[in-house]
Amino acid sequence: MSIRKIGLIGYPLLHSFSKSYFSQKINEEGITDLIFDNIEMQDISRLPDFLLKNPEYVGLAVTIPHKTSILPFLNDIETKALEIGSVNCLKINPGNIKGFNTDMIGFEQSIKPLLKKHHTQALILGSGGSSKTVAHVLKKMGLQTTVVSRTPSAGMIGYEEVSEEIMSINTVVVNCTPLGMFGTELSSPELPYAVVTNLHLFFDLIYNPEETTFLQKAKQRGATTCNGLDMLHIQAEENWKIWHQ
Repeated sequence: MSIRKIGLIGYPLLHSFSKSYFSQKINEEGITDLIFDNIEMQDISRLPDFLLKNPEYVGLAVTIPHKTSILPFLNDIETKALEIGSVNCLKINPGNIKGFNTDMIGFEQSIKPLLKKHHTQALILGSGGSSKTVAHVLKKMGLQTTVVSRTPSAGMIGYEEVSEEIMSINTVVVNCTPLGMFGTELSSPELPYAVVTNLHLFFDLIYNPEETTFLQKAKQRGATTCNGLDMLHIQAEENWKIWHQ
């Protein structure tokens, strides 16, 4: 019996839940020829050589920092993922690597029940692959979005530009940065949290820890808060479907 593999590629992977989640899933479904591995890869240009030497891989989940930089190494990309410019799931067949974006489904289904009529403008913290996905989903849902970055380019603003007025107008704030994740728990994006009210919705893509400093500060001011755990579970199940197509 030949062994097939699926895995998670990114760097670093200390924070990841994927190995335990998918290993349990494989065990529960009684699949005996499939193994899940974490693949720490700092330089994504190593991917083609890695897959050449490890042909048993049939699928990969993709996490930070490779959701955008991986695109040039794919043979095919689903239309929505190409529009967004970010992938988090790979389906691997001999001679073909296809990229998908299931983060989009996970984020939309997670945030949609929390949005109210007054949630019309959003700040998106970070400018990586996850940020692109979040912007795509929020725009699709009718919100105006502003991306905040440490190194802003065209169409973005820097953190020092987030005034109290901007914070008051943008009642949805989504953290797409790694600030506050396992290993950096005391960190949080620099924002004027003092103007946060119960009209705000703070969403953090981080799920470990369950409540980041970013969410704690917002909750203390009465905001609705949500972490990325439901989003993670939803995209993981969508990945599983793709790998078993």
